[in-house]
Amino acid sequence: MASWKDSILIHASPEDVFAYVDDPTELPTWLPGMIEVRNVEGTGLGQQYEYTYKMGGLQFRGQNVVIEYVPNERGLHHVLGMISALWEYSVEPHANGTVLNIEVEYTIPIPVLGRIAERLAIKQNAASFELALINVKDVLEHEG
Repeated sequence: MASWKDSILIHASPEDVFAYVDDPTELPTWLPGMIEVRNVEGTGLGQQYEYTYKMGGLQFRGQNVVIEYVPNERGLHHVLGMISALWEYSVEPHANGTVLNIEVEYTIPIPVLGRIAERLAIKQNAASFELALINVKDVLEHEG
């Protein structure tokens, strides 16, 4: 299982940061590789949606289910399908805004990609997750 974890300081309120990253329809705007989110059902704990994600030049379809949820603090998603993952985000108030934390643990479908491609995909995913944090910061700090 691969994992990635990082955080970023965003000059915006915890409520604004949480609302943005918690909205699955916004995922394609800030998460590189997220092509489409569809069939969103519910909000908060138990929310479900389907997605299409591009990794290693291949498209993967799956479903996310919110399995833990504390409004304006954290959400934990269980990712089901061709990619299996736990995706957690949380916000912490900071004197200069909000710290956004994202942690992902995932398995890559090795029979589809192969071992060499798996290592490359892990490196590409780390770069994509880093860019995701920067994208959230950029959007929230430059909204007008």
